[in-house]
Amino acid sequence: MKKISIVIPAHNEEGNISLIHQRIKSVFSGLDNYNFEIIFVNDGSRDKTQLILEELASKNSEIKFIEFSRNFGHQPAVKAGLDFADGNAVISMDADLQHPPELIPEMIQQWEDGFDVVLTNRKYPKEISYFKRKTSEGFYKLLSKISDVDLKKGGGSDFRLLDASVVEVFKNFTEDDLFLRGLTSWMGFRQTSVNFLAGERNAGESSYNIKKMMKFAFTGITAFSVKPLYLAAYLGFMFSALSVVGYGIYVVESFVSGTEISGWASLIMTIVFFGGLQLIILGIFGIYLGKIFKQVKERPNYIIRSKNL
Repeated sequence: MKKISIVIPAHNEEGNISLIHQRIKSVFSGLDNYNFEIIFVNDGSRDKTQLILEELASKNSEIKFIEFSRNFGHQPAVKAGLDFADGNAVISMDADLQHPPELIPEMIQQWEDGFDVVLTNRKYPKEISYFKRKTSEGFYKLLSKISDVDLKKGGGSDFRLLDASVVEVFKNFTEDDLFLRGLTSWMGFRQTSVNFLAGERNAGESSYNIKKMMKFAFTGITAFSVKPLYLAAYLGFMFSALSVVGYGIYVVESFVSGTEISGWASLIMTIVFFGGLQLIILGIFGIYLGKIFKQVKERPNYIIRSKNL
């Protein structure tokens, strides 16, 4: 018997916990050679999520839970589940049932065929807005272009299966701004992907508002690319060049036409030129500071209030 650990972050998911447990249990009832555990990570929920988890755990030995001391975010919650999982393979998925548990057998089959990582490629139903589909696709295409990871195929979802050997590598990561989708692609190993149609949220409201989505996007970009810092340096060079060319032409024209203001031309050229030069220097410093910044932060990704593992 092989053990499959399923990691599910939960933030205010009181209406979904019992249902996703039943659907996962139903899936594994048809898989004779596997047993399973479900590790729910309560990410600072303010509803009855923790009470429901404790009640389910008292009646079902496969239910495990980790309760955070506060809301640390989706990515640290997934990381916590990976840190405590001990299955031969670990599947991470969301609690809102947009990730269908019925896809698990196909993911396990791909794993049995020799793949270390089985990603899922999310397809949106027609009901999902055109804006959401295109912004999601555009973000991952942009990130793939400006960094060293390729997220265009199967990387845009936290619904994935990882072999135990891959999970052991994940446990060693201590990055503060976690972007697990990028890390999964960056790590390598033998990877494949399967398609699924994203379902609608069963209950509750999504906690991913525009502000959190923007923060998540910036986290992903800055975690795997220093090109935005190079952009600052390029802008510095550009504005310095424009100041020399643009204001140089203006100075010459003013002298020829006799409309120059005494001292103004040289002053403004000096200010703009050195302003651009400072931006160049700050951009260069920022490149190195960004590299150091990603290495020296050693705060824990999460704090556990209680657990039954």
